[in-house]
Amino acid sequence: MNDPIQLNFIQSKFRIASSLLIFAPIKTKFMSQKPVRVRFAPSPTGPLHMGGVRTALYNYLFAKKHNGTFVIRIEDTDQTRFVEGAQDYIMDAMKWCKMMPTEGPGLGGDFGPYVQSERKEMYRPYAEQLIENGKGYYAFDTAEDLTAVREQAKQMGMPNWQYNSVTRGSMKNSISLPQDEVQRRLEAGDPYVIRMKMPRNEDIRLEDEIRGWVVVNTNNLDDKVLFKSDGMPTYHLANIVDDHLMEISHVIRGEEWLPSAPLHVMLYEAFGWEAPKFAHLPLLLKPDGNGKLSKRDGDRLGFPVFPTNWTTAEGDVFSGYRENGYFSGAFVNMLAFLGWNPGTTQEIFPMDELVEAFTLDRVSKSGAKFDPDKTKWFQQQYLRAENNTVLAEILQKEIEGDYPIERLAEVCRLMKERATFVKDIWTEGSFLLERPTEYDAKTTRKKWKGEAENYITEFKTILSETEDYSAENIEKVFKDYLASKEIGIGQVLPQFRLVLTGKGMGPSMFEITSFLGKEETIARIEIGVEALRKNEE
Repeated sequence: MNDPIQLNFIQSKFRIASSLLIFAPIKTKFMSQKPVRVRFAPSPTGPLHMGGVRTALYNYLFAKKHNGTFVIRIEDTDQTRFVEGAQDYIMDAMKWCKMMPTEGPGLGGDFGPYVQSERKEMYRPYAEQLIENGKGYYAFDTAEDLTAVREQAKQMGMPNWQYNSVTRGSMKNSISLPQDEVQRRLEAGDPYVIRMKMPRNEDIRLEDEIRGWVVVNTNNLDDKVLFKSDGMPTYHLANIVDDHLMEISHVIRGEEWLPSAPLHVMLYEAFGWEAPKFAHLPLLLKPDGNGKLSKRDGDRLGFPVFPTNWTTAEGDVFSGYRENGYFSGAFVNMLAFLGWNPGTTQEIFPMDELVEAFTLDRVSKSGAKFDPDKTKWFQQQYLRAENNTVLAEILQKEIEGDYPIERLAEVCRLMKERATFVKDIWTEGSFLLERPTEYDAKTTRKKWKGEAENYITEFKTILSETEDYSAENIEKVFKDYLASKEIGIGQVLPQFRLVLTGKGMGPSMFEITSFLGKEETIARIEIGVEALRKNEE
């Protein structure tokens, strides 16, 4: 195996992880001896971004592939950012995407509660355990103290001051203060946080299942807060404790959490626990330019970034793929390809086939650029493959008028090759059930001239005497008429389409004529010829 590359970790936790690290070119496949248990752990701070849905999807596919368990855990330790309704939104979106977890809030399971705020009382003993074994310490610095020291450091040319092994000795904590003063502060109820005591100049080794070996020196890490003064753990402590107690075997999460991974490895070591396998997924990138895909990109370029509609407390609505008419299968299929490929030319994967094909060793390290046009292509493929009756039932709910489902199913059959969304079938194909009241101006100007009216009138007579209205026979009758007149198809077919449909293009006219039947076809020709004659006058 290749030796890992030594890394220096840049201090800012908000930078993209791929810009922080250099990875050894190692690909590994893994199968844990433990039962596979993975989790998706969103925060209820707003709607679920499609990047979060992709993380959930990859967890779901991995669990199903290995006959494992897919857990959803709501991480709401930051109560200041909690948004009412966000948890229900997350669960509804997961249900629409047809990747419901095995365990989670409202789903049951042996490892609950599955909402972190409901687990609040269990975290403090673990934080205190770190203090007892010398891996953590109390810090009494106020927000004002920290602001002042950062400002002072900035004035001294140190803009990225950190609370770490070098600076902790000059701060107010249980390492720098006398023991009796620490005890006095605790007994007096002084506010405090518990920080991780990060050792100095030690290498932390992490094998990422997508990126290979990573080595980070602790001199580049700060003493993160693990337990807050409000009695709640931070993400870092709660995440580790919950993953351990819920027996999570593999942590599959977004690249943005890669800077936190070394700390998490240290916490597992501090508690004496076996760490799960880690896999950090590539970012979803905006369609144009560089950078992470955001809601602003969707607003700017006109596509959703959420799986379903999200309504804010103020009543603002942000559109979702479901309400925009996408099939959940098309949305999920598209997401799967944003960072993963099957190694073949196949692109259409129903969920069961995705489960069978998915492996982490085919997940890319580099970011995946979102393509709105490709997303529509996936939707088109799923629409065309859908059962016509199913499409008709969807369509029936979206249009006015009481049309038999069998007739609507035929409309869907004729029009779906030209549609992207179900609503397009009616927008482009309502003429199949409703007589045209207008006639395409461009086609009228170019085609309704010369002998057009005479040809259509003659062909109407032939159609009125025809009994077999199958598409095949109508085509034969039409070609026989052209041959008898010794004229080309362009002298009759566009005009025939115009009087029957009012349009200049569309599906096969022989299929349309068969669908309309003799009575409706003759009536439409008579009405259309009369209307076009008046237009000429």
